[in-house]
Amino acid sequence: MFARQVFRPAAVLRSHVRRYASDSSQSSGGNSTLYGAGAAAVGGAGLYWYFNRSKPLESGHGPDKSKPESEGQGQPASKTEEQNIPANTNEASKAFRGGDQGFVSLKLDSVEILNHNTKKFRFSLPENDSVAGLHVASALLAKYKGPEMEKPVIRPYTPTSEEDSKGYIEFVVKKYPNGPMSTHLHDMVPGQRLDFKGPIPKYPWAPNKHDHIALIAGGTGITPMYQLIRAIFSNPEDQTKVTLVFGNISEEDILLKRELEDLENTYPRRFRAFYTLDNPPEKWQQGKGFISKELLKTVLPEPKEGEKLKIFVCGPPGMYKAISGPKKSPADQGELGGVLSELGYSKEQVYKF
Repeated sequence: MFARQVFRPAAVLRSHVRRYASDSSQSSGGNSTLYGAGAAAVGGAGLYWYFNRSKPLESGHGPDKSKPESEGQGQPASKTEEQNIPANTNEASKAFRGGDQGFVSLKLDSVEILNHNTKKFRFSLPENDSVAGLHVASALLAKYKGPEMEKPVIRPYTPTSEEDSKGYIEFVVKKYPNGPMSTHLHDMVPGQRLDFKGPIPKYPWAPNKHDHIALIAGGTGITPMYQLIRAIFSNPEDQTKVTLVFGNISEEDILLKRELEDLENTYPRRFRAFYTLDNPPEKWQQGKGFISKELLKTVLPEPKEGEKLKIFVCGPPGMYKAISGPKKSPADQGELGGVLSELGYSKEQVYKF
């Protein structure tokens, strides 16, 4: 089994990773329990409850004339009865429905400090038994307008809470210098409110859509990646392999590390995570510096995998430029550039969040 947090010599690591990439997909059979949000059971359809429209007649008895004609005779329900048929009572209502719904005001319920510049925010949904209504992969838009601001600031955020969590939604947000939205969020206290809108669709995921996905993330770019990871490993039918390359400034900046480590322990043949740090501690044994061409060449599946492989990229602008080239706009992925282009991957194999 791959030993986490130890970078082997390039030749050995390359041989090991290529063998892993070519193994047949299967779960490890481990019985470790996922921590926190990593334990979600997301995706998948719920059970639906249907109204019983008819009743069987008891032997020897005719129809009950005191009831509507359609009841008791197996006839179609009348229009009046159809209007009284309840909706799918086991399907939770969705707080965010998209379309022309507009922004929804949510109350901040709690704040958890994760490190020196990152916090986890839990917002209450309008109804205690409702879910956010997001699918994988999608995000929400947050809107804030300060008293001296001419225009509101709008930023996309991917929740880290499970898609079927009822009554709340959580975000992990890093505070950036001169970042008006992240600064406002970090200044908020429980009881205050913020406007959200969505869902904003990203990459539509389906179980086993690709045999292998590679996730290249920097900083809080891990959040849409974690949404994908969580959906895959919480679905027993999804046997997709996942390789994560995660770059950060320091070790304490590695978000969701506990959840990612536990997933590696639980699914050692299907999930591998490789970390690289700009400022590593003295005894750090993984990657050092930026995510490099050599690292990606070593740990990623080869371009010849074609449609069986999908690579996702999310991080700061400098990382996009170096790894994949930037997006032209939210709706235009732009041309593939950077290291991935140099390694021979095609535009169709790469998605930029």
